[in-house]
Amino acid sequence: MPIDPELLEILVCPESHQPVKPANPELLAALNARIKGGGVKNHQGDAVSKPVDEALVREDGKCLYVIEDGIPNMLIDERIDL
Repeated sequence: MPIDPELLEILVCPESHQPVKPANPELLAALNARIKGGGVKNHQGDAVSKPVDEALVREDGKCLYVIEDGIPNMLIDERIDL
């Protein structure tokens, strides 16, 4: 379920306040390959085991916020550092 464009306009990274944009398919494919290999942890240090279908990337490209059921998880501890 794609994120609402109006919501996307107002969302920013809660830490840096930089804008976020939808992650491109290439980034998601590379991330999911790393997840499948067991090499991905969230910012808090917990292993990420579930594939990511949709996400938002911070403007500087250093972190990613997962979207589940059309709702972005903007918690700093649960973001994935890239």
